[in-house]
Amino acid sequence: MPQEPSQNCTGEIFKRRLLFLSIALSIALLIVATKSSYVQELLRTVLIRIEYLGVWGPVAFIVTYNLATVLFIPGSVLTLGGGVLFGLWWGSVYVFVAATLGATFAFLIGRYLSRDRVLKYMEAHPKFKALDHAVSQEGLKIVFLTRLCPLLPFNLLNYALGITQVSLKDYVLGSFGMIPGTILYVYSGSLIGDIAVIGTGTEYTNPQASAVKWSINIIGLIATVVVTISITRIASKALDESV
Repeated sequence: MPQEPSQNCTGEIFKRRLLFLSIALSIALLIVATKSSYVQELLRTVLIRIEYLGVWGPVAFIVTYNLATVLFIPGSVLTLGGGVLFGLWWGSVYVFVAATLGATFAFLIGRYLSRDRVLKYMEAHPKFKALDHAVSQEGLKIVFLTRLCPLLPFNLLNYALGITQVSLKDYVLGSFGMIPGTILYVYSGSLIGDIAVIGTGTEYTNPQASAVKWSINIIGLIATVVVTISITRIASKALDESV
């Protein structure tokens, strides 16, 4: 006996929810795993080896940063390490280039692997479609604001923005919002001056490095409030227009 349309629909909804739940759990487990002491130690080892590569050091650093970004590995150790290895000026340049490239790769992966599913979802949810449209209209502003805030989950945002209508151009230009936070983190790394202590919890014993860390936290908190208010207004406007 053929199944009723309602049963088919229910089964399809269940499969979608199960798929999204599986993806969410996988991401959560991956994020937890990347915060382990083993991963931190591995990153420190890689940075130590990069230190002895001479002119190839920046290339190896950028490639490593790209891989870490795509694999959801937090970039704080690498960013601080950039300051230790290359100093404030070149460290900031290399970290910014690496973070932008890595974020763009993740953005494209999210767009071409997940966008079709999102479009199907939006067909049945007009309000979500309105929000997506608002993001496309305010793409540069939203990306720039989120990049200003170092407390937001950088790696997760790369994939999340990939499934929106934000253009690649706006996404890349919005990445310039990372510059202030990048400079602060790299400067902190240059003050620490020792790769071996990065990520161990003892890296901020230097009074200057500790002061920079507090500055990052305060600026990040302010930026988070500004970003939250701005995006909430954009979302509210889009929802009002969809009604």
